[in-house]
Amino acid sequence: MAKDSQHQELKFLPNEVPHLYGKRVHLVSSPLMVSLLAKLGSPDTHQPQINELTNMLYSYLMDNVIDLFFPRKHVAIETRMKSYHAEGVYEGQIIDPEVRCVSVDLARAGTYPSHLCYNRLNYLLKPSLVRQDHFYVARMTDESGKVSGINVSGSKIGGDVDDAIVLFPDPMGATGGTIVEAYKHYKNQVGGKPRLMIAMHLIITPEYLKKVTKECPDLQIVALRLDRGLSSQKVLDELPGTHWDEEKGLNPNQYIVPGAGGLGEILNNSYC
Repeated sequence: MAKDSQHQELKFLPNEVPHLYGKRVHLVSSPLMVSLLAKLGSPDTHQPQINELTNMLYSYLMDNVIDLFFPRKHVAIETRMKSYHAEGVYEGQIIDPEVRCVSVDLARAGTYPSHLCYNRLNYLLKPSLVRQDHFYVARMTDESGKVSGINVSGSKIGGDVDDAIVLFPDPMGATGGTIVEAYKHYKNQVGGKPRLMIAMHLIITPEYLKKVTKECPDLQIVALRLDRGLSSQKVLDELPGTHWDEEKGLNPNQYIVPGAGGLGEILNNSYC
């Protein structure tokens, strides 16, 4: 049976914001997603809209991650038209459903995003190869409210990560402490060698990138927006990363500006 050339080697051309942070950093360029993200960060937006917007944002982010990083395979799959035409067969590439994948819930901000990714992967991949882990980590603050460190209070890891794609869906990449802690835990304390590790964020800062790209040398970073709102106008006029040492996206309490507020609190309607 003849094969259609257009399906044999599928191409994905990501639409990304140009920057100078290195090849492992992917800043997705999408007017639609930036619009929804602006709405998510508005003080006039509350639950249940918060969860619905997070769902839409992570759905798009997951699509980009899958198209960009997940391996493919060639298949011949009969369609419903096969009973009428011998040509009723799709022959070409698809995402390989036999890939192991782990979505890590970085509680608490990452709990809902991780569930969204886990659920989506179960439709795409063989469900028995898809897993969700739970890693309980939180920022510690001093008396002035400034972040003083990271506290890991426990974890529920469902097995090894050998040859698995490991996802860290964490909405806010502020200081980078949480991702570094999770990355090192999976790298050094969980059995097996991952095929790939990917951090998935809604918003990140230049400070986050400086820390994470240094301490996590093989981690891929995908984000919908880079915030450096406390930088000078000279810096803001230039391509992101041009004056990396002068870029600033964190306030004294290490919250992102313009940002969206503390998503962990907002997603869970927390009082503190």
